[in-house]
Amino acid sequence: MAVAMVRLKADTTGVSVVSGFSQTSQSQEVITDIRVQGNVLTPDDEIQRLTGVEIGARFTDDLPETIAGRLKATHKFESVQVLKRYASIEDASKILLVVIVNEGKVKLELFDDVEGARGPSRVVKSRGLGTLWFPLLDFEDGYGFSYGIQLAKTKVAGPNSRLSFPLTWGGTKQAAAELEKNFSRGPLTRVQVGAGLLSRTNPFFEQDDNRQRAWVLAERAITSQLRVDGAAGWQHVDFMNASDRFTHAGAGVTFDTRLDPFLPRNAVYARASIEHFDFQTAAAATRTELDGRGYIGLIGQNVLVIRALRQDSNVPLPVYLQPMLGGMANLRGFRAGSAIGDTLVAGAAEVRAPLTSPLSIGKMGVNAFMDIGTVYNKGQQLSDQHFSRGIGGGLWFSAAFVHLNLLVAHGVGAGTRVHFGSSVTF
Repeated sequence: MAVAMVRLKADTTGVSVVSGFSQTSQSQEVITDIRVQGNVLTPDDEIQRLTGVEIGARFTDDLPETIAGRLKATHKFESVQVLKRYASIEDASKILLVVIVNEGKVKLELFDDVEGARGPSRVVKSRGLGTLWFPLLDFEDGYGFSYGIQLAKTKVAGPNSRLSFPLTWGGTKQAAAELEKNFSRGPLTRVQVGAGLLSRTNPFFEQDDNRQRAWVLAERAITSQLRVDGAAGWQHVDFMNASDRFTHAGAGVTFDTRLDPFLPRNAVYARASIEHFDFQTAAAATRTELDGRGYIGLIGQNVLVIRALRQDSNVPLPVYLQPMLGGMANLRGFRAGSAIGDTLVAGAAEVRAPLTSPLSIGKMGVNAFMDIGTVYNKGQQLSDQHFSRGIGGGLWFSAAFVHLNLLVAHGVGAGTRVHFGSSVTF
C-alpha cells in the first residue's frame, strides 16, 4: 500500500509540472515582427506606428481586436484584419502579427511641372460617392429619339447589386430609381424593384400618356436556356383628359437557345406570359402573350427568321393598354400605331445576310422580309379580319453596344415607308 501511494504522488507531481510549463510558455508570447499587407497610400512604418504596438511587446488574446479598432478609428481604411501567426516552428513564444488593410478606391494622379513637362505621379484616394454614369440613346419607331444619362452605384445591397437612376428626354421622358441584385445561388437569379415617372405620346391617339409607376420583378434561370419570371406593380395613368389607377401581377416563361440574339443559327426563342389587371375605373382583365421565333441557317452565313406573335385579353382593355399594330415592332410598311385593338396577331419571314466576317467585332448586312398582321376588338373573330401585308428590305449593323437598322418597306395598300431603329448602350 505504501509503495502505491508513493507512485501516485510522483505521477501527480509530473502532471503539475507539465501544466505549469504550458502556462508559462503561453504567458511569455512576445511580438517579434509586424507585417502589413494591402496598403497603397499609407506606408508600412506609418501603419505599424498606428497599431500602438512595439516589437518585443507581450501578446494577449485581445490584442488583434484592439489593433483593428485603433486602425479603423483613423478613418484611413475601409476594413482592417489582424491575424496572429507563429514566427518560428521551433519557438512557439515568437508571434508574428499580419495586418491586412483595405484603403478603398485609389487612382494614379499625374502632375505637370512648372514648364509644362510631365512630372512625377502619385497614388491618391478616390473622392466622391463612387457613382458611375453612362449615356443613353435610343430611337423607337413611333416614338422617336430618346436621350439621357443613367447614374449608378454598385454594391449598395451587397455583392452583385446596383442602384441606378435612368433619366431620359425626347420620345420617352422618364425619371426612375431601380435597385437590382443578382444571385449566384438560391431560389432567385435576379430581383429588381423600382419606381418612377414615365411620359410618352401614344402613336395612335397622338396624346400624351403620363404614368407614375412602382414595380418588382423576380427571375429564376432554370438552365442557361430556360428562364421563369414574375412581376407585380402599381400604376397611375393620365391619358386623354382622364385618370386611372391599376395594380398588375403576372408571370412568364422564356426558352432561348440563341447565342447571338440578332444573328443566331439553328436556334429558337419562345416566350409565354400572363398578366392580371385590377382597374379603378374598369373591369378586371387578364392579358396573355405568345411570341415564337425560329432561326434556320441557310447557305453561308445567311439566316432565315420566322416569327409568330399573338397578344390577347379576356375582356376589352382600356385604350392606353391596347396593343398597337404597325412599325418595326410587328408590321413594317405601316406607321407604328396605325391600328389598335384588344387582340393582335402578326407574323414575319425574313432573310438576314451578313456582309462581314463572322469574326468581326461589328457585323453589317442586308435583309429582306415580308410581314403580315391584324388587330381587332373583343367579340370579333380572327377569321373575319383583314390581314395587312408589308414587304421590304434594308441595311443593319450590330456591335457589342450598338444596333442600327434602316429599312424601306411597302405596305400593300398603304404606300412605302422608311423605318429606322437604333439602340446604344454602354
